[in-house]
Amino acid sequence: MSSIILNKMAQLKLQGMLRTYQSLLDSRQHHDLTHDELINTLVQAEWEDREHKKVTRHLRLAKFRYAASIEELNFVSSRGLDKTQVLRLADGSFIDKKENILITGSTGVGKSYLASALGHQACQLGYRTLYFNAQKLFSKLKMMKADGSYGREIAKIERYDLLILDDFGLQALDNTARMILLEIIEDRHGRKSTIISSQLPVAKWYEMIGDSTVADAILDRMVHTAHRLELKGESLRKK
Repeated sequence: MSSIILNKMAQLKLQGMLRTYQSLLDSRQHHDLTHDELINTLVQAEWEDREHKKVTRHLRLAKFRYAASIEELNFVSSRGLDKTQVLRLADGSFIDKKENILITGSTGVGKSYLASALGHQACQLGYRTLYFNAQKLFSKLKMMKADGSYGREIAKIERYDLLILDDFGLQALDNTARMILLEIIEDRHGRKSTIISSQLPVAKWYEMIGDSTVADAILDRMVHTAHRLELKGESLRKK
């Protein structure tokens, strides 16, 4: 009977149940469990296995720049990083509320790491997340306009719960990049959450975007209700 059960679990791809039941049989611990306890143990094992696979899949698809975590963030006062604020954001509620986060600070202060840490945390909580270097994303989407795959990629980006645009504003946007950014922000406004990290203070984004009408539209949707994290101090890379 045990062999039949194991075989059916394998056919049904119940890998969590299969491993746990095999372990119980090998240790003969299944004799110590009531029927209810055995069922609960097997169901819990399958649930945990599927959750682990889902998180692993989310992390793989996100393509993070850093393997970052909230637990490893440095909250020394000189960085200007409010631990209470970060931990409140780390619970994922800003994603449920469709809110955005803007992370600014000079080069090397840990903006990308912080954005990645929040993204990793989102994946752990079950949110689908995408990470991009902003300039590389704009270049990629420009090429997609030429081969006809642009619409599909924009639609895919829109579906993700959290989008991270890292190193935003390293160079002024040309007209194509401006319109791409506007389309992304417009599609996600009030529907999904976005994290943007930038060396430029938010006050200089208007000039960097370039076109006043487009800049007004983008900043109106991104800035006014966003959570802001302004990092300070010397470059962590020097240290």
